[in-house]
Amino acid sequence: MIVAAITIETPETVNSVFGFFAKGGLFMWPLLACSIVSVTIMILRGLALRRTKVLPPLIENEIERLTPGESPERLSRIVHHDGSSLARVARVALQYLRSPRSENVEAVQTRARHEMVRLEKGLIILEVIVGIAPLLGLIGAVSGLVHVFAQLGLSSGASDTRQIARGIAEALNATVFGLSIAVPTLIGFTYFSRKVEVMSVEMETLVVELISKCYYGRSSREFAPAKAAAASSMPISTPIA
Repeated sequence: MIVAAITIETPETVNSVFGFFAKGGLFMWPLLACSIVSVTIMILRGLALRRTKVLPPLIENEIERLTPGESPERLSRIVHHDGSSLARVARVALQYLRSPRSENVEAVQTRARHEMVRLEKGLIILEVIVGIAPLLGLIGAVSGLVHVFAQLGLSSGASDTRQIARGIAEALNATVFGLSIAVPTLIGFTYFSRKVEVMSVEMETLVVELISKCYYGRSSREFAPAKAAAASSMPISTPIA
């Protein structure tokens, strides 16, 4: 109903839009599909990459509140019921607390790479649209120019003039539409890529801080049994009479 009302109230605008597409030629439709996909992905990424959804303040504050050597039981309960990227990475770090620190860091890095892939989901499509939209516009421009040059060798007349004008309009419309899709898509791709990079660095900083606090003071206790065992296995020299 809203679309019908807008169509009734602004018939000239609708006619001009339809005329723009009609004069643009066949390649306007793939460009229209690219624009719809681009807008949809940018909206979905904008909702998915909200800071509160990737880095919940509750988990961030709890990691910063945790003192070195303190038991992370409360944090474990919080991340267990949270579905954010930070919660999943922190959950892996807490699950490997009984393992050596090197194994814990390796497990956390593996999970962090997986979360990076999740955060970058859909950005590759934006990158592809940035590349193909101007090319589709260029193909449309070439197609329009082909129609123009095809009419130049014919006899002059009103019909030929209209055909030449239609070809020029096709070339210009396709080019303009392709560039108008590529420019905002490039802006969105750059913005979301930078946002993912910044949040991944912040997530890494928080998890490294969590691991450092959880393993605080454990190094000496871990190596003490090994040192004692090594000392007991050393041969005792007997004095020579």
